[in-house]
Amino acid sequence: MVRAVFIRKLPEHEYMKTRIRIIASGIVQGVFFRSSVREKAFDLNVNGWVKNRPDGKVEAVFEGEKFAVMEVVGFCRKGPPGARVDGMEIIKEDYENEFSSFDIRY
Repeated sequence: MVRAVFIRKLPEHEYMKTRIRIIASGIVQGVFFRSSVREKAFDLNVNGWVKNRPDGKVEAVFEGEKFAVMEVVGFCRKGPPGARVDGMEIIKEDYENEFSSFDIRY
């Protein structure tokens, strides 16, 4: 069976670099949230980090092309199976090109 694949050209502004910090609350620790975010970021070539916070929330910083960063942020809004995201703070920051990979911080 032959399957057609269509590649959509994104508007130029979607290729701009961006940096977003998120803080997710709810059932976000002990449910593979960090490893799932790292995998999604890796798949989309997004750099940065993710970590558990002592207050039970998860914090992450994403840098990369705007469309890719926003897709990772969208994933964080619902999280992996087993997670329940009750709230998410999204903070736009100046792009710094600070990272060359995506890491889980401890």
